[in-house]
Amino acid sequence: IGMAATTMMRSSLKSGSFAEIYRPAEPKCFSKGVSKNGSVKVSGGSEFFGSAVRFGQRSSLQCQNARPLQPIRATATESPPKVQQYSGKEKTKIAINGFGRIGRLVLRIALGRGDINVVAVNDPFIDVKYMAYMFKYDSTHGVYKGSITVIDDKTLEIDGHKITVSSKRDPAEIPWGDFGADYVVESSGVFTTTEKASAHLKGGAKKVVISAPSADAPMFVIGVNEGSYKPEMAIVSNASCTTNCLAPLAKVVHENFGIVEGLMTTVHATTATQKTVDGPSMKDWRGGRGAGQNIIPSSTGAAKAVGKVLPELNGKLTGMAFRVPTPNVSVVDLTCRLEKPASFDEVKAALKSASEGSLKGILGYTEDDVVSNDFVGDERSSIFDSKASIALSPQFLKLVSWYDNEWGYR
Repeated sequence: IGMAATTMMRSSLKSGSFAEIYRPAEPKCFSKGVSKNGSVKVSGGSEFFGSAVRFGQRSSLQCQNARPLQPIRATATESPPKVQQYSGKEKTKIAINGFGRIGRLVLRIALGRGDINVVAVNDPFIDVKYMAYMFKYDSTHGVYKGSITVIDDKTLEIDGHKITVSSKRDPAEIPWGDFGADYVVESSGVFTTTEKASAHLKGGAKKVVISAPSADAPMFVIGVNEGSYKPEMAIVSNASCTTNCLAPLAKVVHENFGIVEGLMTTVHATTATQKTVDGPSMKDWRGGRGAGQNIIPSSTGAAKAVGKVLPELNGKLTGMAFRVPTPNVSVVDLTCRLEKPASFDEVKAALKSASEGSLKGILGYTEDDVVSNDFVGDERSSIFDSKASIALSPQFLKLVSWYDNEWGYR
């Protein structure tokens, strides 16, 4: 959208195609230029300084000739090269509800995509000065090196682009239409059902993309099932970061060899819902233990959600998670039994072919001796690790795939 959320396109309003909502800009569309002084100005005259961050684009399944995408190291000490500014005229107007980890990264990426215009941000718990600070400084993805100015308590200006700031608790009270927003990225983590997310429509939004799994909203994973989107779907879910990693991997394996059944484990980085030290967690006692001190077994619906985006795998996959004390980047382990016997080299070849063809920019492939930090800032949904993966027999194997659970899920 998050996110996959940031790839929403203006053409969807005309054609009604979900694939077009998420279709990346053409190769000529690059991120905005960086301001000359690189400073952030807040009311009162204080300034903050940082370094530039480049923003990527995600290819869809239909984009056969997209340019190759490489892992991006977006850190405070290493800045990716500058790229040219998008020269198109029309822009998709979006708004963000919830300025947490996903919301802030959606804004970072959208600012670098000249085909998207973020017109408003709503968060009832963060005032505009704190928004500027949190957006500027990111412990994982580095310092944003553009100009950030707080115009007033309702306006934030980033690189000359003005964004209206709202602080409504009830999404039905947010005047998205007055702000000029057509799409809303629902990244608060609260309004994840169709009924709750529909409140955004009352304020004038035309479509809502939920940056989380939903109990009842249609769920889409780019590269897997976006072609099944229908124009009448006003509320959609972008699934979870883990489902976005697992689904492309499972799709390729199932289409080539057939998956009889499988178990998934995600070794998942710490998230904001965990405790820094032991604390109360009535629904999940283990989840209340200190995140920095423990490997914590946890539940996840990511594997079962694959059955929603790939109906032919419904009931064939389930899984669990281990939460580990790392700040970002997670890894999926899919252990599955194949219907059609195949050598491990054949399985790897199928995944490599997909990563270079129909799923380029979505599914990656590596033969390097990589570790988790090598994928910080990687915009692909899933990067298959051929060296870490193993096979026991021609029909039983373990597939390992990495994902930046923040930046890759956007």
